[in-house]
Amino acid sequence: MTEPISHPPAPPAAPIGRAPCDDATAPEAGGDHDALPLGPAGLATEITAQLSTQLSRVRLHGFRRSPRPGPAAGDTAPTLVAVAHGSRDPRALPTIHALLDRVRALRPGLRVRLGHIELNRPLLADTLEELRGAAVLVPLLFGHGHHVTHDLPAALEAAPHLDGRVAAPLGPHPLLAEALHGRLLEAGFPQAPTRHRTAVVLASAGSRAARSAADTARIGRLLSARLGGIPVLPAYASAAAPTVPEAVRLLTARGHDRIAVAACFTAPGRFATQCAAHAPGIAAAPLGDHPALARLVLHRYDQARHRTPWWTGAGAAANCCPSPEQRDQACHRATLARAGSDPDGTRAATVAV
Repeated sequence: MTEPISHPPAPPAAPIGRAPCDDATAPEAGGDHDALPLGPAGLATEITAQLSTQLSRVRLHGFRRSPRPGPAAGDTAPTLVAVAHGSRDPRALPTIHALLDRVRALRPGLRVRLGHIELNRPLLADTLEELRGAAVLVPLLFGHGHHVTHDLPAALEAAPHLDGRVAAPLGPHPLLAEALHGRLLEAGFPQAPTRHRTAVVLASAGSRAARSAADTARIGRLLSARLGGIPVLPAYASAAAPTVPEAVRLLTARGHDRIAVAACFTAPGRFATQCAAHAPGIAAAPLGDHPALARLVLHRYDQARHRTPWWTGAGAAANCCPSPEQRDQACHRATLARAGSDPDGTRAATVAV
């Protein structure tokens, strides 16, 4: 079975900013309803104070700054634990460290730690053992595969001393499409490609989970929109079809003779190298420390922090990931209310960090 080619209508000529889909919005500040009636001067002072309170929560592009609550009032922000898969490729670990350095630069003072599922140290279990208080696990993965839906909740179950939750994976999201697009351009992909001849294979690791395949398909649609409607066909290094060589053959049979491979991988590794080797032309590098990916890591962290209540112990594993229906419905409502545009058609998102 093969994935359908993503081929939406071309987006507007200029990028359209879109507010991120956050899980919670703090209540507006209110006045003192027990105060005595104010005279003209006092009323003016009160209005000024109220406007100052409201304007302090407004950012450029019309986005409101929401408080970033921790698990309890007065607590420091929970630790961001970035969860990488791990790789024997010696380039992988330095690449992940570079990404986390960029995350720290975007959010000075935030405690950022790294844990690996396998193959590299520190292992996730060791990182969690050393922590105290609250933690948000942000998977440096791109879909709801087995690691996200089972391994990470199980890791929290095994760390009952922590108040924790698991953030959503990095995909799908317009910031991910922005990072993929950036790496394609760096590899030589044309700024104005010929639509009827050019196509892109979106290479990813692959999973047997249907939800993960759906995530990859949505990433493909977002990347296609970012590329101005260029067809994007998902392909996989393992566990799913088509493979990259099969996707290349499918696109060639449909008349595309300028085929690039986009690498939906955080860092270099066996799968990324294997997929790039099958590229008939341009092969983009893994996403690494692309600025859009660092912003997306923080966005997922903030989304997880805003979810209420703050579960602990068994509750963390049971409730760490909202269902796709809940997430998509909330995102759809917020997007329509704020921007009035199609979530898959936007070119990029601006996320407060």
